Amino acid sequence: MNTMKTTFLMALLTVLLVTAGGAMGGEGGMMLAFLFALIMNGVSYWFSDKIVLRMYGAKEISADEAPTLHHIIRDLTLRARMPMPKLYLIPQEAPNAFATGRDEKHAAVAVTEGILRILDEKELRGVLAHELSHIRNRDILIGTIAATMAGAISMLANMAHWGMIFGGRSSDNREGGHPIVALLMIIIAPLAAMLVQMAISRSREFGADATGATISGDPSSLANALRKLERGVKRIPMEANPATAHMFIVNPLTGGGLMTLFSTHPNVEERIRRLEHMAGVRQ
Repeated sequence: MNTMKTTFLMALLTVLLVTAGGAMGGEGGMMLAFLFALIMNGVSYWFSDKIVLRMYGAKEISADEAPTLHHIIRDLTLRARMPMPKLYLIPQEAPNAFATGRDEKHAAVAVTEGILRILDEKELRGVLAHELSHIRNRDILIGTIAATMAGAISMLANMAHWGMIFGGRSSDNREGGHPIVALLMIIIAPLAAMLVQMAISRSREFGADATGATISGDPSSLANALRKLERGVKRIPMEANPATAHMFIVNPLTGGGLMTLFSTHPNVEERIRRLEHMAGVRQ
């Protein structure tokens, strides 16, 4: 069900990209949209891991520096039959973690100093299993593509906006759609793309929770970790870039009400409820 939902949302985002390109610039707009998406996807696919690790000042840590962390990861990767990712430490007290990398052979898991202080070994194991699940399920690639397509739509909207300001109305609309339609797309398309992107991100978090709990064999510990992390990020705000918020196990940014529509993460209580249901089924 989670895979079907993601597939539907990705298809919806693709349709939105093509429609927005056509409304804002006709065939030329659609070609421009695909070109933007292709270039941005390529750059993100090859370099996003290095960029985000550098952004947070993450330092690679060896087995001598963090033996417990390496032992947990080594055991989990053996259980999941995955290659061992590189491990990084982020010098921040806010408790959080994320995974990055273009595939299983080029992956990294980063944890903050804060998360190592508040979680016990079982809870940390649950968090690391969750992050390995993102790698295994190719969530990093899916999230990158979704973010790139949404970004391409926003870029097209900005270009069309400035084009209407400086270009004025043209009597020749062969290269674009009707001005009113184009104006509506400039306003609606970026918002719709963002909502779809956020929905994809939330869907993948549920999937990573379930797969991570299966890999670790301990849904309850991951549920306990999420409780502590939710309290921790509220107590110690993280210096996080909103563009990378979707990568973390819990949202480093806060917001409620209508802002939940724009959240990169599902409600923590719902995540905990599903994990506790898994634990009950296993007993």
